[in-house]
Amino acid sequence: MPPDDTATRRLHLEDLEVGQRFGSGTVTVTAEAIKAFAREFDPQPFHLDEEAARTTFFGGLAASGWHTAALTMKLLVGSPYQPAGGLIGGGTDEMRWPRPVRPGDVLRVESEILEIRPSQSRPDRGLVKTRITTLNQAGEPVQVMVANMVVPRRPA
Repeated sequence: MPPDDTATRRLHLEDLEVGQRFGSGTVTVTAEAIKAFAREFDPQPFHLDEEAARTTFFGGLAASGWHTAALTMKLLVGSPYQPAGGLIGGGTDEMRWPRPVRPGDVLRVESEILEIRPSQSRPDRGLVKTRITTLNQAGEPVQVMVANMVVPRRPA
């Protein structure tokens, strides 16, 4: 594995910089996937049935925000943003869904490093504040999350 190819290696705290950005691949959302997720985890009419959804706040079938969050995680796991210890969350400062995800939407993720803080109590790691924005095919944000990721330091 090439030592400076961040697309293929696991990243340590020392490899990251404020302002650094990472992209992802894409995933296409289907009506069937929206309904399957909703049946199991969020069984509300606007996630389950096109006809019932037309008369709701959404005006049509929309994915659960939690479905969007799960798809975001899937895209992150396949992205170049790969901390050495895995994508381990230490908490979320913000999570918003500014617009619904609809059948046919093609989602991608952009991650931006906002802050890096080496741990004072655990010198083998630090926290990396990351803005993770999930965008649809029009480049419109459908989820914005600011997460604190636990990232190991490079071993001595």
